[in-house]
Amino acid sequence: MDHPLRASLSRELHARPFLRIGGSVSLVHFAIYADDDTAIHQTLLKALCRLTGLDAPVDGTKHYSARWGAEKELKWERHTEFSTFTFVAKRHDTDYFSDLATAHVPSEWFQAFEGKRFVAARMELVSGEGADRARRDLREWIDGPILVGSHVLGGGQVFCDWTIQPDGFSRFLVIDDGFREEQGGRLLQRLYEIETYRMMALLALPVARDLGGSLDELQRALGPLMHSMDASPGPQHDAELLVRLTHLAVRIEALAESGGRFSASRAYEKLVLARIHELREERIEGVPTIAEFMERRFAPAMETCKAVWARHEQFAGRVARAVDLLRTRVNLAQEQDTTRLLEGMDQTARSQLGLQHAVEGLSVAAISYYVLSLTGAGLKALHAVHLPLDPELLEGILIIPVVLLVLRATRRSKRTGPKRNMVVSKQAVPGGERTV
Repeated sequence: MDHPLRASLSRELHARPFLRIGGSVSLVHFAIYADDDTAIHQTLLKALCRLTGLDAPVDGTKHYSARWGAEKELKWERHTEFSTFTFVAKRHDTDYFSDLATAHVPSEWFQAFEGKRFVAARMELVSGEGADRARRDLREWIDGPILVGSHVLGGGQVFCDWTIQPDGFSRFLVIDDGFREEQGGRLLQRLYEIETYRMMALLALPVARDLGGSLDELQRALGPLMHSMDASPGPQHDAELLVRLTHLAVRIEALAESGGRFSASRAYEKLVLARIHELREERIEGVPTIAEFMERRFAPAMETCKAVWARHEQFAGRVARAVDLLRTRVNLAQEQDTTRLLEGMDQTARSQLGLQHAVEGLSVAAISYYVLSLTGAGLKALHAVHLPLDPELLEGILIIPVVLLVLRATRRSKRTGPKRNMVVSKQAVPGGERTV
C-alpha cells in the first residue's frame, strides 16, 4: 500500500540523532574529504570496525553508530562530499585534549586516510569539580592568538581559538554550568558541524582566487576586442572579430564548471550560520563571540567567493551581448550584400528579357521572310504555267497575314511549353500527383 520511498524518507528525519552525553567527555572528530576517491569512506569505516572488533556496517549505509563498552562511542556519517568519524570517551581525569577517545584505534587506521583528513578537532566537555579549574586555567588549554568564547544554551560556556595546534587538531573547551539533559551532546555536535561546514565552505576560496586571475586575463583580452568592434573597418574584419569573441565566450563558459563548487559553498555557509544561531550565544566580557569572530574572519571569504562568481556571470553576460551585437552587424552586412546581389540579378534578368524580346522579333521576321520566299517561289511556278495571277502582287498581299500567323504561332509555343514540361514531370512522379 505504501510508496517504496515512504519508509526510507521517514527514517531520514531520525538518521542523525544528537550525541547522548552526560558528565565529562573527550571527543575527537575527523572529516574525510576525497573528491577523487569516493570509495574511501566505506573502506575506512569497514577497516575501523575490523580493527577494533565492531560489527561490520551494511553496504551502502549512510549512518553508523556503535560502542566499545560503556564509555567509548563511535558515530559515522556519510555526507554528499565527505564523511565524518566522531569518537567519544568518558573523561575521569584532567588530561584534557589527549588521545583518550582514540587510544584504542590502531595507528594503521590513521595512516589509511593520510592526505584526506580535512577536519580534525578535539573537544572537551568539562563538568562538576573540573569546570572551575578549566575556567581558571583556560589559557593552559586554549593558547591561540585570539580567544573566542561565549555563554551558550543558557547553561554553559564555549572557548576556542580556531587554530590548528602542533598535534594537527583544533581545540574546543566546553564548560558545563548546568546543561539540561542531552544539551551537552547537542552542543558538541553543533560545534564540530560548525568547524566542518566552515572548512567545506572555504573550499571555494582557492577556486575563487584562481577564477579571479582567469577573469582578469580574459577582461584584458576583451578590452581591445571591444575597441576594435567600435572602429570596425569592414565586414571581413567583423567576421574575424566574431570568431575571436566566440573563442573568448568558449573560454568563459569553460570556467563555469566551478559553479557547482560555489553553490555548495553557499549551502555550507547557510549551515554554519544556522548552527551558530542555534548556540544562542551571550557575550563574555572582553572575549569575542563565535558569531562575531565568523563575521570578521569567515564572512569576508564567503563574500569574496560570491563577488568573484557574480563577476564571472556579469563578464559572461558582457561577452554574450558583444557576440550578439557583432553577429547582428555581420548579419546586416550579409543582408546588404544579398540585396545588392539580388538587385544585380534583377538587372541582368531585365536585360536578358529585353534581349529575348529582340530575338523573338528577329525570329518572327526571319521565319516570315522564309515563308514568304517559299510562297513567292510557288506563285512564280504557277505564273510560269500561264495561270492568270501576279506573283509579286500576291506575295505583297500575304506579308501581313504571314507575319501575324508566325507571331501567333510563336506566342502559342511559349504558352504551351511550360504546360508540356509540367505534364512530363507529373508522369515521372509515381501517382502523378506531385510536380517538380
